[in-house]
Amino acid sequence: MGDLQLHADHLLKEHNLRVTDNRAQILKIFLQKNYALSQPDLERELGEKLDRVTIYRTLTSFLENGLLHKVLDDAGASKFALCTHSHASEAHADEHIHFKCTNCNNTNCLDELSFPHFIAPTGYSFSNTNILIQGICPKCAKH
Repeated sequence: MGDLQLHADHLLKEHNLRVTDNRAQILKIFLQKNYALSQPDLERELGEKLDRVTIYRTLTSFLENGLLHKVLDDAGASKFALCTHSHASEAHADEHIHFKCTNCNNTNCLDELSFPHFIAPTGYSFSNTNILIQGICPKCAKH
């Protein structure tokens, strides 16, 4: 069993998810890519191995258990990224800044940047906040 498989199995167990081949396959893609992926991205990566419904259900269970968080990009598409810290799904509040490269279109979490604290104006109640910064990623800047 490879390191990637062991890491995937550990993360699934840590988030109270049963280890299955389907879950491990999808999680290993996130671990390999290290950037946010959409459901169509996963469908392309997996080819005919898993159907759309299985991928959707797996993403939903990962979200519900705090293994992934949802990232909205500038086109309004939902992408998913690994959560970088361990936590209970009930306390899941993954507020951090995201970066989308305008060259390769990859979206990454910028955990090292502090997330600003916003105070809602009178009469408003915030439910969540998304901050997306666009520019060129380090990989594209080198080329």
